[in-house]
Amino acid sequence: MAVEPSPVEVRKLAAERSVAVTWDDGHESRYPWEYLRGWCPCAECQGHTDARRFNPVSGVDLEGIAPVGRYALTCSWSDGHAAGIYTFAYLRSLCPCPTCRRP
Repeated sequence: MAVEPSPVEVRKLAAERSVAVTWDDGHESRYPWEYLRGWCPCAECQGHTDARRFNPVSGVDLEGIAPVGRYALTCSWSDGHAAGIYTFAYLRSLCPCPTCRRP
């Protein structure tokens, strides 16, 4: 069984409008706010299928980020949205860095 990735540090970088996550394997992911909001995993944003899609949203600010148990993070956004629960595995799969985006 594969070990799930786990963050050791999560930082809101307001000046960069991004979230930095340092993972237990030493990798750091940086998620622009609009990218993270666009990949919100909630049923309202993604529907009720297994297919994931990006929903472009512009001009949103990250108002808060908090742990959900020991398996996920949740974000609250300036557009009033706060339903998404980003599991650590899902969040890591979204990493936009060139290393993680390789085919």
